[in-house]
Parts: sequence; C-alpha cells; structure tokens
Amino acid sequence: MSNAIDDYNNAQTPEAKKICRALAAGIQRGLSKAESKVWHGGPVWFLDENPIVGYWVRKDSVRLLFWSGQSFDDPELEPEGKFKAAEVRYQSASEVKATRLAAWLRKAKKIQWDYKNIVKRRGLLEKIGEW
Repeated sequence: MSNAIDDYNNAQTPEAKKICRALAAGIQRGLSKAESKVWHGGPVWFLDENPIVGYWVRKDSVRLLFWSGQSFDDPELEPEGKFKAAEVRYQSASEVKATRLAAWLRKAKKIQWDYKNIVKRRGLLEKIGEW
C-alpha cells in the first residue's frame, strides 16, 4: 500500500481514520497484487490499470465504491453514477464487516467492466474476462 494512502487515512477525524484503516487493511488483504494510490482525492486499488475499489471520506460518512459493483447483484451496494459503480457508506468502524468486504473483493476480482479504456471507447463499457 502506498504511503500516500497512509497519509490520507491519518489525516482524517478519529472515527473516519478507524474506518479508513479497516477498509485499507481489508482491501490490501483481498487485493494483495493490486496497485494502490490516491486517485481523484481518495485511495483506489487497480488491477491491470483498471480501477476496482476505492474510498472517500465525506462529511457524513466514508464511501466505499466498487467500480463494477452494480454487477455484483448485492442489495447492500447502492448504485452510484451513470455507469456500473455501486457503493456502501460507513459512519462507524463497527459497520465494516471483514467477511462482507472480503466477499465483495472476491467478486471485484472476477466481475470487472473495462474502465481503463472508457475514454477510448467513448463512454462505452465492456466486460473484462469470463463472468
């Protein structure tokens, strides 16, 4: 995990810091081969340059976003934006369930839309892999 992510997490309020650290640790376990960096203002993990998961601290919560999350078919994840992303919001570190996060990360490795080439394809997403 990059030092920039540690810096991001350490700059948060005490409760948000706990949430961020729990998310970062779980994501790092689940995506140990992923590249990670602060991107668009928050920590994001990539597989082959394709964004997979990230989180952002907002005024009311910490938002965990899966770029392909709408395809996970999970009612706990709320659609976000006009593409295939979905999110969950945390207000307390006790809400972060390691087993739930691990299950989403397993899906995230398998179920991916090609965001890396979305500009080249003029906003069209294509599935990556066989799922």
